[in-house]
Amino acid sequence: MEQTLVKFTLPDQDPTALWAELVAHLRPPRPSQSRRAAEAMRVLTHTLARRPELRHALRTSLQDLFRERKQVSLYVSSGLLPSTGFFSETSRRISGRLLPQVIDTAYMKDVLSVVFNRRDDDVWVNAVPDELWLDLIATVLEEAEPRAEEDASDLPPALVEILEALRVLSYHVSAIGLDPELVRIDPNLEEYESPFLAQNAELLAYIQRYIDWWSTPGAMVADEKHLTVMLGQCEEVLQRVRKRATRIGTSLTLTFTLERLRQHLERIAELLAVLDELRARRVVHDVAPRLIRLFKALVRAECRKNHLFDYWGQNVELLSLRMTESASRTGEHYITSTRGEYFRMLSSAALGGVIIALMSALKVVLGKQGMAPLNEALAFCLNYGLGFVLIHILGGTVATKQPAMTANAIAASIGEASGKTRDLEALADLIARTVRSQLAAILGNIGLAIPVAIAVGLAVHAISGTHFITPEKARALLGEIDPRNGAPFFAAIAGVCLFLSGLIAGYYDNLSAYNRIPQRLLQLAGPRRLLGEARMQRVANYIENNLGALAGNFFFGFLLGGTTALGVLFGLPLDIRHIAFSSAYVGYSVEALGFALPWQTVSVALGGVLLIGLVNLAVSFTLTLTVAMRARRISFAQGRTLGRLLLQRFLKRPQEFFLPPLRGATPAPKSDDPAEHASPVATSSKPNPSRTLGPDAPNG
Repeated sequence: MEQTLVKFTLPDQDPTALWAELVAHLRPPRPSQSRRAAEAMRVLTHTLARRPELRHALRTSLQDLFRERKQVSLYVSSGLLPSTGFFSETSRRISGRLLPQVIDTAYMKDVLSVVFNRRDDDVWVNAVPDELWLDLIATVLEEAEPRAEEDASDLPPALVEILEALRVLSYHVSAIGLDPELVRIDPNLEEYESPFLAQNAELLAYIQRYIDWWSTPGAMVADEKHLTVMLGQCEEVLQRVRKRATRIGTSLTLTFTLERLRQHLERIAELLAVLDELRARRVVHDVAPRLIRLFKALVRAECRKNHLFDYWGQNVELLSLRMTESASRTGEHYITSTRGEYFRMLSSAALGGVIIALMSALKVVLGKQGMAPLNEALAFCLNYGLGFVLIHILGGTVATKQPAMTANAIAASIGEASGKTRDLEALADLIARTVRSQLAAILGNIGLAIPVAIAVGLAVHAISGTHFITPEKARALLGEIDPRNGAPFFAAIAGVCLFLSGLIAGYYDNLSAYNRIPQRLLQLAGPRRLLGEARMQRVANYIENNLGALAGNFFFGFLLGGTTALGVLFGLPLDIRHIAFSSAYVGYSVEALGFALPWQTVSVALGGVLLIGLVNLAVSFTLTLTVAMRARRISFAQGRTLGRLLLQRFLKRPQEFFLPPLRGATPAPKSDDPAEHASPVATSSKPNPSRTLGPDAPNG
């Protein structure tokens, strides 16, 4: 390291290469080894402290960098989304990974990329404590030469670049604030003076006043409160648009625009804070802590400028929040409180079990037709998709769809909890009600799917004299359920399909709200004349409340049917196992084998069905809960306390996890959680197929 520092004293050296070499001495072998990086930082600081000539050379090189390099692009583009749009930026990042962009070290932004040239350099840079960076800055700038009086009125080059960056950022914010997407969501922006335009005028005046103040030491500092108010109003508009978008729908374009606006406002606030803190003594030491935070953010931005998943995570957040909010409201319908709701859930699941048994029979029939592989795959997909749509329309419930919906409701309640014991008690009650509702749905599905399948098999045998499926086919179906033949893995694939179908349902709910599809349907002259105003209004209301559910059901069928076809096409071991269909196949197999199965076979079959169901539920619930919590930026740190509360409740009152309390029993702790009160079954004694449990079951 000391040899590298000596090179800074030599003439005709490339400063960028020297700084890259110095950082290479600080960089640990692995980015997670922050202690080694911290120790290297201490060694560098100690070496500079005892070698004044090296300290002077390093300080001069640093000053030359900021004097000779262009810095505006570093502040206005590094870590900030560009104006090109979501898909253009996605394409740029992919091409940037495959073919890096040209480096021009005349720009400080590219100098930073060359010096911190590893994609994971931001890990150790951010892990090194700020105190060590502060010690390094203090040592490098120690005994810095004072400015001459005749130069006191000249702005330092670094400040000139920061002021110009603020000017550019302000223009960007004005342009973003006039975007039609924002005006569409918040029409008030058209009726009143836009704060995005007002902040530009205020910021330009601030820049001029700052320059005047710097050139006239001792002059009065102008009041900057109005600029602060304007920037605060811009932030308020941003938050208001985000909240409205979660209700009336959003898009990738709107999410991209809002994220870009947020980043620009934060960067403006950070640079203004640097300028404000310089007013006390005009020395770097006063703003060093803030500069270190900005430096770390810029290094992270440059190291991750081509990271695709970070970029997607930033920009799908609002869309995923809107999708999971829709699923959360649907999930509330799956959580029962009273015994009346519980038994209605049971009957709804029983209807779903009947239809699934018939869907299983149709799949067996389609498999006997000898169709071409593609035609057979399409037939299976349509059987699944249209069958799940029929279950939804008739008001049935399929148990495996519940976790993808109830996980969102639980995530919403976690987001509203403040960590108090009362909130956790209410959350524990919500989970207990969710568990018993889920058990009711499973019992209803399996309890009817198996006997209906047996009845269908007996009816076919009585009419035709042959079993519905052959004994060989029955043994093959039982073998597919056997856990030793990979059934849990295939059940996990079905769980992923359940999770994706929940997102699809939320996406189409968002699409309906964002594009105002029900309102546009009401404007169709032909259907209005054909159906009449009243019927057309009912159609529009049904589409508004059920488009996501219908789409989710239909696409879930194609996900199930397409997975097996995809495995055949690519020669991969891909298949699905679904608890309701597996239980129906058990019924057909039992009948085909003349009810003469060894108890070991029966035990393996039932155990396999239960294991498939457990994996279906666990995978879909876990994936959905993770996405819902990330969309809400929730970090739930009280899991241990919640687990203890659930265990205590199960030991004291285990019946709450299986059956709702009788009317007149001691009620559970009340909560402000919306899922506590939102079950539509509790609001009406007459089930409505378009609003109660069944139709809000997007898929199976």
